[in-house]
Amino acid sequence: MDATELDRRLREEFDPPEGARRVVVRQARDLVDSGEYRTDAGVELTAEAIISNLRDAPEEQSLPEKWNWWMGSLGIAYGGYTEFLIVRWERTN
Repeated sequence: MDATELDRRLREEFDPPEGARRVVVRQARDLVDSGEYRTDAGVELTAEAIISNLRDAPEEQSLPEKWNWWMGSLGIAYGGYTEFLIVRWERTN
């Protein structure tokens, strides 16, 4: 997964504050590095897959909340994923 591409796509799709983008990109890199998604889903995690899944989250949620919504869905489907939840982030413009 290309972190720069993910950051750009998050900015274009959701227009979130920088701090929200930064924490989601960091968690996405950690998820990729863990290999857990690849093992469970059978495919590599890409920026496009992340954007697609975040679009499914409730519209009124912030970007980190959308991420957590998706991690919850993965947790229900495969078990685990709590280590990738976002519990704090710096709210910057």
